[in-house]
Amino acid sequence: MGEVLLTHKLEGERLELAAGGSWTATHAGELEALVERVAGEAPEAKDVSIDMAGVREFDTFGAWLLERLTRQWTKSGREAVVVGLPEHDLGLIEEMQGVNLEAVPKPVRQNPLVNSFAAFGRAGVDFGHDLVIFAGMLGAVSVSLARVVLHPRDYRLTSTIHQFDRVAWQAVPIILLITFLIGAIISQQGIFHFRRFGAELYSVDLVAILVLREIGVLIVAIMVAGRSGSSYTAELGAMKMREEIDALRTMGFDPIEVLILPRILVLVVALPVLTFLGSMAALYGGGLVALLYGGISPEIYISRLSDAISLTHFKVGMIKAPFMGLVIGIVACAAGLRVKGSAESLGLQTTNSVVQSIFLVVVLDGLFAIFFASIGM
Repeated sequence: MGEVLLTHKLEGERLELAAGGSWTATHAGELEALVERVAGEAPEAKDVSIDMAGVREFDTFGAWLLERLTRQWTKSGREAVVVGLPEHDLGLIEEMQGVNLEAVPKPVRQNPLVNSFAAFGRAGVDFGHDLVIFAGMLGAVSVSLARVVLHPRDYRLTSTIHQFDRVAWQAVPIILLITFLIGAIISQQGIFHFRRFGAELYSVDLVAILVLREIGVLIVAIMVAGRSGSSYTAELGAMKMREEIDALRTMGFDPIEVLILPRILVLVVALPVLTFLGSMAALYGGGLVALLYGGISPEIYISRLSDAISLTHFKVGMIKAPFMGLVIGIVACAAGLRVKGSAESLGLQTTNSVVQSIFLVVVLDGLFAIFFASIGM
């Protein structure tokens, strides 16, 4: 059956236990059964002696089982003595004697209403903390930008061009595809509903104004936040985990100027470019649907576009774009620098980066809408 791990015999009112073999986690199942059986036997015994001289291997699991056995006998008013334990294992036994001395408190039933207010308060504190981090990153980027303006030769143009290729050029196909589909869907829905009133032509106004003022820049910003913002956070977070950012500081380089400033400047420049291309693709998609679904010829569509939109609509959308790029870049880079030393932290910060970027982009769009309405644009 295997080696003998625990034997016992009763001598009058004294129970003598003899341990042997390997008291390690490898024999956990067998040891647990033996300890449970011995602890409940010989109720007439007043004293217990446990001889550990025959134990060949002893680890934390075995030490905890021995401590648990002695506690059970002591609680029942009996004296338990451990003998024969090697000196090098005494420290482990002393550690186990300080474990789980207090009973586990019963969970307190909490008021759901109080918990809701507490959660709301914690969310407010976290939001304020995020705003402080955002402001700190914005200030650090501004200082680095001022330093680059004063010493332009120190700026890393190669890094900026590389980031522009990744963020702008490589993003053009997916941006064109998504905005084309969005424009086509808006046009189809507009024609479908305006057809009831015999006013299919007004769907052109709907597509043009929505795309140029709101939808074009908003969809592009959300896609950039999910595509490039998450990439920034993951890259900087991985560098933080490998201590590459600390290495840059050790070598006398400013991580903000070397890593973050080029990325944010690229987003500020690239987002207006992508917004313009996306808006044109959306208008083209709307015109194609207008031709195929609404029977509106390209000549009429273009003529109606020229009547429905003005330079103001175009400027409203383009003015928003660089600010949204700035917000996405700062949030993504700040989240990357907050990554700790685990993969879980990297995934959490990447998720937070995308969620916060999209949230702030939508809030910023709403603020711009109020501002432009107040000045008549």
